[in-house]
Amino acid sequence: LALFTALKGKLNSMLTPSGYWHAFALGCGLWTTLGWRGWTVCVAYLFLGQAVTKVKFAEKEKAGIAESRGGRRGPENVWGSAATGLMCAFAASQGKSFLGIGQDLYILAYVASLATKLSDTFASEIGKAFGKTTFLITNLKRVPPGTEGAISVEGTAAALVGGALLSSYALAIGMITSPQLMVAAVSAFLATNAESWIGATLQEKEGLEWMSNEVVNFINTLIGASLALTGGKFILNM
Repeated sequence: LALFTALKGKLNSMLTPSGYWHAFALGCGLWTTLGWRGWTVCVAYLFLGQAVTKVKFAEKEKAGIAESRGGRRGPENVWGSAATGLMCAFAASQGKSFLGIGQDLYILAYVASLATKLSDTFASEIGKAFGKTTFLITNLKRVPPGTEGAISVEGTAAALVGGALLSSYALAIGMITSPQLMVAAVSAFLATNAESWIGATLQEKEGLEWMSNEVVNFINTLIGASLALTGGKFILNM
């Protein structure tokens, strides 16, 4: 509570009023289950994601491809980004093994879920800001920046950086090991590309109006966490 109060001024510029209280609830859940390490990984995601969102924000806003509300996140953004992570954190808090999966694997999946969302944010925001040519991931046809499912060289490179950054922070504070960092970062990158495919093929399509950006974000983080679980078990023998 004291830390959230200390950060309130900064968080108010990043979150809507209702988003702030949902983020507070999320933070309480993460601190309770994973302690300060798990909490700060999520805070690092939020701050890094907000920073990259603001890159060339005026130009993106003028082009009509900037995040709404000046980039401030609401409750739907909080849970679309972190619901998977909170589930992994809860599972990790249940002991050395839960549902036949080890605690370390759940922690790896937690890190990978947030690394996936940061990878996606980096890809989207850097791609919109600096992408010279954007292609639809399904057929590689040129499309305008900001199109659902669009990719660019710049955005793809940024996706690698975003996932690696958050995974590196988790390594630095002792949540994961170096081999696990590689699994988390690669899982985040693969999931981000899967998210682009989902955006191109399903999002905003007739009959799939429920497939909102927040739902796609949740699916994206679920894919990242699942890939990390699989990689941790079968590649790292965790």
